[in-house]
Amino acid sequence: MKRVTLYSSSRRSRSPVRPSGTGPPDQSLFTQTPPLLVRLWKSIHHHNLALLAVGGGLLALLLVWGYASLSPAPRQITQKDIERAVLHTLETQTLPSPAVRAYEAIRPSVVRIRGMDIGHYGDDEIENSVGSGVVIVDKGLILTNLHVVAGAALVKVVFADGLESAAEVVGLKPESDLAVLQAKTVPDDLAPANLGSTRDLALGDRVVAVGFPFGIGPSVSAGVVSGLNSVYHSPESKRLLTNLIQFDAAANPGNSGGPLVNMDGEVVGIVTAILNPTGQRVFIGIGFAVTIESAATAIGLPPF
Repeated sequence: MKRVTLYSSSRRSRSPVRPSGTGPPDQSLFTQTPPLLVRLWKSIHHHNLALLAVGGGLLALLLVWGYASLSPAPRQITQKDIERAVLHTLETQTLPSPAVRAYEAIRPSVVRIRGMDIGHYGDDEIENSVGSGVVIVDKGLILTNLHVVAGAALVKVVFADGLESAAEVVGLKPESDLAVLQAKTVPDDLAPANLGSTRDLALGDRVVAVGFPFGIGPSVSAGVVSGLNSVYHSPESKRLLTNLIQFDAAANPGNSGGPLVNMDGEVVGIVTAILNPTGQRVFIGIGFAVTIESAATAIGLPPF
């Protein structure tokens, strides 16, 4: 009889023995640690980082403070320093003249005025007169001479930025040869002129006349006040004009209606006429301007 040896269907597997000190650490330590202790350890870790950051900031502040305390305090500026700086500027730089500053102040407010006729066929515009004007209200209100626009079928104004607009006469003061125009279109940020006063105006005070003589310009000429409360019979307006400013800044046909300006850039008069006994209508040294007080009343402003 043969001997039968029986085997089990399952064998016990042998786990290899791992040498001590090798392989991943035993995770059971962390899995068995209570959650409260884990949170406590993280909190301490975060607080240490925050303390380090605060400590670093304090150290930086201490370094800055120490540097500032060791640096010498800045020297105070004295009046002599200011005078020395001003004198240096005057010696090394060319400053604009008073006439230049006056012109730059009034330039944005001066306009060219064109008196137009309509052609026979109704579609042609013919320029028959040219003059000057000055903006006194930013909505496009303009002062000029009555004789500049008298008889014109259409009035146009050209602003300092080149914009041209039709304008209508909205006020008259014939006894002073003045007219008030309202432009239908005005530039953005239109700058009105600053109005001065003739109360303190004296003979010899410097003035500039700005306008478009013979249509050329804007042109500026400088001179002085040569007379006050003058009287003149204007051949253009055919009226006796009184209380005029007399000046010797060059003015010619086309200057009419433009501003007479003091050295502060303020309008003190409206150029109205020139004196020339020869009848040639060119300047020989005497011009006349209506005072700004008289001109202001033409637009309803009170005298000042």
